[in-house]
Amino acid sequence: MDLFASHFGTYEIAREPAGPRLLPFRHDPDPSPLGAGFLALADHPTRIRQPMARRSWLEGRHGAAGSAPRGDRDAFVPLDMEEACALAARELDRVRKTHGNRAIFGGSYGWGSAGRFHHPQSQLKRFLNLAGGFVSARNTYSYGTAKVLLPHLVGAEYADPGGFNPSWDRIAQVKPFLLSFGGMRLANAQVEAGGTGAHRTRGWIEGFAEARGEMLTLSPDGRDAPIGEHQPINAGTDACAMLAMAHVLLVEGRVDEAAVRRIGSGYDEIRALILGSADGIPKTPDWAAALTGIAAGRIVEIARKLTAGPALINLSWSLQRAIVGEQPYWAALVLATLSGQIGRPGCGLACGLSAVSSVGNPIRRMRGPAFSQGENPVAEFIPVARITEMLERPGDTITYNGGPLELPDIRLIWWAGGNPFHHHQDLNRLARAWQRPETVIVQESVWTATAQHADLVFPSALPFEREDIAAASRDDWLVYSRQVMPPPEGIETDHAVLTRIAGHLGLDAAFTGGLSERAWMEKLYAGYRAAHPELPDWQGLAETGYARLAAPPPDEVVQPLARFVAAPSEAPLSTPSGLIELLPPLLQRHDSRLQAALSAPAPSDAGEPEAYPLRLLSPQPEARLHSQLDGAPAASEARRQGCEVARAHPADIAAAGLEDGALAVIHNDRGAVRVALEADPRVAPGHIVLPTGGWYRPEPQADGSLLDLGGNPNALTRDLGSSELSQGASAGGTRVALRALGP
Repeated sequence: MDLFASHFGTYEIAREPAGPRLLPFRHDPDPSPLGAGFLALADHPTRIRQPMARRSWLEGRHGAAGSAPRGDRDAFVPLDMEEACALAARELDRVRKTHGNRAIFGGSYGWGSAGRFHHPQSQLKRFLNLAGGFVSARNTYSYGTAKVLLPHLVGAEYADPGGFNPSWDRIAQVKPFLLSFGGMRLANAQVEAGGTGAHRTRGWIEGFAEARGEMLTLSPDGRDAPIGEHQPINAGTDACAMLAMAHVLLVEGRVDEAAVRRIGSGYDEIRALILGSADGIPKTPDWAAALTGIAAGRIVEIARKLTAGPALINLSWSLQRAIVGEQPYWAALVLATLSGQIGRPGCGLACGLSAVSSVGNPIRRMRGPAFSQGENPVAEFIPVARITEMLERPGDTITYNGGPLELPDIRLIWWAGGNPFHHHQDLNRLARAWQRPETVIVQESVWTATAQHADLVFPSALPFEREDIAAASRDDWLVYSRQVMPPPEGIETDHAVLTRIAGHLGLDAAFTGGLSERAWMEKLYAGYRAAHPELPDWQGLAETGYARLAAPPPDEVVQPLARFVAAPSEAPLSTPSGLIELLPPLLQRHDSRLQAALSAPAPSDAGEPEAYPLRLLSPQPEARLHSQLDGAPAASEARRQGCEVARAHPADIAAAGLEDGALAVIHNDRGAVRVALEADPRVAPGHIVLPTGGWYRPEPQADGSLLDLGGNPNALTRDLGSSELSQGASAGGTRVALRALGP
């Protein structure tokens, strides 16, 4: 069977006289329709078809008076592939000899490919490591705050996304009261980093509902609730609601103090904080009601349900992408611990149920090798969300995870398989900082904003234009992804381009390891077979097109923290106390943002509520993955009058003097974006929802400001680390206003 593996799942290739089509995989119970639109990119107008160089950089005039700034697509001239590869090699060699490898930033970020071999990040990092190393980026935009925080609370073994989560089969069996902060958008469960053969999240959630499981979603947007009841809450106040619920448990005597002291450290301190004796602010339901918009009696009712029977608290990943995004994750752990649910089957705490396809699925996870990146001789790194600061403040120091971190002086950026002009916050500020490096090299398939902000651009084959092995480490499927069609003439894989460039540096033999692309895939698959001998041989995989691990026996599905709760001294956590740290030292150190989080709601964004009355929510889009597939039919059809759609409560649209369906501008002191409005009563008053992924297209206005015609919310979001602990992304809760679109 010929299959194509993507982030959206697996598709069968129908080779027809009129051309190939992608059909749903017959073993997928809930296939995503989005991946079937991949082939629309093959001949899309945005396709990059040959190497291109920015003229002023090519002429050595970057930054000189009159030279075009990065971001002007019209300033590019075409190059021959060999000429472009020689230029890239020469520039890399110049920078490393003049400034050292600490001046090179390898900025590749994930989601470039579901394949294990044609994984742009791995390909680029192997190449740069062989060339002497590079400054790397640590953590992710998706989960960067929680990943730094959780080891301080429960140990490094629970740092990865989903590490806390009970499995869906246990949840379905126990049917706990499922209290979900931020919700479970089923659109997010369409995707998985290494692809999947079967989307099962919708089935689990619907099965939970059919079995009369109770789910309550607290979110500013009713679309976040896949089933059950939705309770509106003001953005950025989730931790306030949680602490108030904990207050109810304490004052009503619902906390088993002996049990909490047995598994947790810092109970007396956290009790004093919640009751107010530590800071003079009792975290009562009345205190929280004024902040959250939830009635005090409703908070009491929810709190009591957490101890009336089995209960599970779920947190969306979006909650920790905010100023003091550590706050809701810390408060949820406190609440789950005080309610006595930690370690119980199907109960406790979950981080990101439905965030991606695999989270919560009771499976044997596919283990195997990735394309070898080698060792990086350069130790310096930055948290991924601090790119702009790195470019603005070379040589300065920021605080990260309890210690100082020096920002390197970057002269060369090399990017493959990602789009920071989608992921990053405050894109106008990033565009200004992006002018500083001497050279930016980008490998990309289409003219994203990142490609347009490059000096040297190499065209890349799209995932369906190459063969690969796709297997997600959090999933149980492995797929032999066939080439659906060849790339257009002159376009090569990232591996082929980097091999050419490596040849100019005398590194091609080391880079390829003497193996062809097919031989590399066979080698990677051999590693999967070594870990899972039940997998078919290479020929068998080629014939069937896929392999799947058998489901684990029910008694092998482990409930997170169950062994620890049963015997803390025999199965201690890797925290200093060996217990759950309810109030770890790093949360108590002086940090104006994080310290405030322990006793108050998240600090407000810049700008007064009177000037910017709306909180901006920027969820993942339903019609694409991040900015990928923007040119495919689903994303095009989702736009109105060529604009991204922003949803707000009818009263907020009317207050701005606008109507449903109108073209409008969302703005603040950082930027402005053009959108089409949709009146939606499911959005809580005081909020506006604009999904991410619109292609950043800033257009200068008469007053000197920029209007993003692509509708990217990150032209508005603040670029400030979540806290000095994690330095994570902080897009959530940005304040904005609405106005009519001018002539």
